[in-house]
Amino acid sequence: MNAHEIDYRIFGDDLQCVEIELDTQETVIAEAGGMMMMENSIEMNTIFGDGSKNDSGIVNKLFSAGKRVLTGESLFMTTFTHLGMGKAKVTFAAPYPGKIIPLDLSLMGGRMICQKEAFLCAAKGVEIGIAFQKRLGVGFFGGEGFIMQKLEGDGMAFLHAGGTVVRKSLQAGEVLNVDTGCLVAMTANVDYNIRLQKGIKNSLFGGEGLFIATLTGPGEVWIQSMPLSRLADRIYAHSPKAGGKRKGEGSILGGIGDLLDGDRF
Repeated sequence: MNAHEIDYRIFGDDLQCVEIELDTQETVIAEAGGMMMMENSIEMNTIFGDGSKNDSGIVNKLFSAGKRVLTGESLFMTTFTHLGMGKAKVTFAAPYPGKIIPLDLSLMGGRMICQKEAFLCAAKGVEIGIAFQKRLGVGFFGGEGFIMQKLEGDGMAFLHAGGTVVRKSLQAGEVLNVDTGCLVAMTANVDYNIRLQKGIKNSLFGGEGLFIATLTGPGEVWIQSMPLSRLADRIYAHSPKAGGKRKGEGSILGGIGDLLDGDRF
């Protein structure tokens, strides 16, 4: 294997964290700010790019960092290397309620396509790049734009998605229709396209938007029940800035409770 071989455990239910166990000189890479805790023998280092073998040299590092900007990520990534003897552990936390998805890229054909901001951490040697959508319809209306993240290599990688995550195995020619924001990841052989919702009433009043994603097998896909954008929209809709009003949630005080805690002033 080119990537470091790491062991892991996932803890929690809706707000999960993943504990990575490293042998001496093994390294895991992660998004900046994702670390929850680490043992004293692990050294943290901030780098340009992903630290893979295709990321050596100043020009390649700058190019790699530029690609990450296109996907909306930070210019920097962080490496965690075990410098002591025996084994040591470092833990990474999910950024919002959902599930952590472990992916063994050696079993996925060595390549995965995922939505922007889904990547959490991976064994050193996994290359994190960008995948351009070839179809204009996917780029304009696919919810993820022209650019998605691409993971390549033969090591372990970990994604994070909102809500509950469902994995579907598609047979050759099998089609799955998915809300454009609910797609988390797919193997590289899955064909991804966008089409208009059927029927004027469905498009205008169905509440699912004008477009829907079509995924055609063969391949594996991962679907999330609560995209971060949908969660953020619901929270904002109930915030005071958006004109939302707090409900009594069954309290007999109702509006009196609002007066007591100052919400009406």
